[in-house]
Amino acid sequence: MATISEAARETPIIHHTEVLVVGSGPGGLAAAIASARAGAQTTLLERYGCFGGNLTQVGVEGFAWYRHDKTVDSEGIGVEFEQRAKSMGAATPEPQSNSHAIDGEAFKYVADVLVEESGVTPMLHRTMVAPIVEGGVIKGVIVESKAGREAILAKRVIDATGDADIAHRSGAIVHKTPVEEMMAASVMFSMNGVDKKRFIEDVKADPHTYSDWCGPDWAMETSGKEDKLFSPYLKKPFEKAIKSGLIPQNLNTITGTWGAITDQGDLTYLNLIHLAGLDATNPDHLTTGEMEGRRQAMLAIEALKQFNPGCENAKLRNFGMTLGVRDTRKIDAVYNMTAQDVREQGKFEDSIGIFPEFIDGYGILILPTTGRYFQLPYRSMLPKGVRHLLVTGRSAGGDRDSHAAVRNMMCCAVNGQGAGVAAAISVQTGVDVADVDIKLVQKKLLEQGARIH
Repeated sequence: MATISEAARETPIIHHTEVLVVGSGPGGLAAAIASARAGAQTTLLERYGCFGGNLTQVGVEGFAWYRHDKTVDSEGIGVEFEQRAKSMGAATPEPQSNSHAIDGEAFKYVADVLVEESGVTPMLHRTMVAPIVEGGVIKGVIVESKAGREAILAKRVIDATGDADIAHRSGAIVHKTPVEEMMAASVMFSMNGVDKKRFIEDVKADPHTYSDWCGPDWAMETSGKEDKLFSPYLKKPFEKAIKSGLIPQNLNTITGTWGAITDQGDLTYLNLIHLAGLDATNPDHLTTGEMEGRRQAMLAIEALKQFNPGCENAKLRNFGMTLGVRDTRKIDAVYNMTAQDVREQGKFEDSIGIFPEFIDGYGILILPTTGRYFQLPYRSMLPKGVRHLLVTGRSAGGDRDSHAAVRNMMCCAVNGQGAGVAAAISVQTGVDVADVDIKLVQKKLLEQGARIH
């Protein structure tokens, strides 16, 4: 590959902070709030114009759709997201679970309020382009924006980019799922103009279950207990659309779930478009995925209008701001979680939270309907090779099955809260994040309302 030489330059340092969180999805947002509440000067850096990641930028509004009658759920800041959204009129009852779907548009404001209340310094519209690393210690990041190239210095950094971007560029050991094995990306969208009464009557006349998730080109592993549970699934209109010639035969992957339906006729967070073979760390792949995903979504909308009762006069309300990505880089952590951990109620002395036995990905669907749960080890967020850095969210260390559990948004918030508290205590006690006193971290987490055992 040909290269060019760039001129050396002086980059202005525009901000100093104790804890810098890069990325504001459920993991990063929880980390920043937890760090600030633990007493650290905290800054939250986000490349888009709102906080919330998958919730607000992608439009995945089903934050706790796994929750059923016997679920032993996580506690702490993640649940606070849902509760605050409800209290601020930014949530709708979720059709398949004991939870509320969060209104992604309204949650942009909810997130603003949470950030301001906690005393976090907000930085929107700045993109991290390089870490600042000296002698194996991360010192901050370089950002670029309309203001140009700038430096932000921090005593501790939390990588909540979702793709382990900072860890990777800092020299930490990471690995990436082979592209042919990656979980598909999605273009999320919502519709309006749906006749709620007719739509729900059709759902009740022929309800789908989770066994319908087994599509024409993939198998689904379940524990069996999920198979007969109701699922808000859409399959028949797309089969009819393929038979009619509206949708090409090769797009039999257009199928999936609807999220919530309002009295006003909004049918939200439609998860119908699945883009396999897409590496979200490759901008060319992202370009193709965004455009192809929107094309397929418009086909799906036309199929619903023609073949799904209640959708005859519906139209597109909005696309998510960006693709929904499930799978890219993960760190090689001090401890990498395993299938055994998430399937058999793993327990850890350094637990920073719990998560229900919910596994969703790589053709596995296990729902937490029996009260089983596992603990999350702090060590899974400690990358090898870089000091003063924590990696939270879906990039935490683990194997395939564990990733299918830990990647879920509520679990990202649980890990994020643990990372934020640990980073704050690391600063306050003057030790590296790898050497922080886990008992102090756990004590503070309990004070913040988390459940760790």
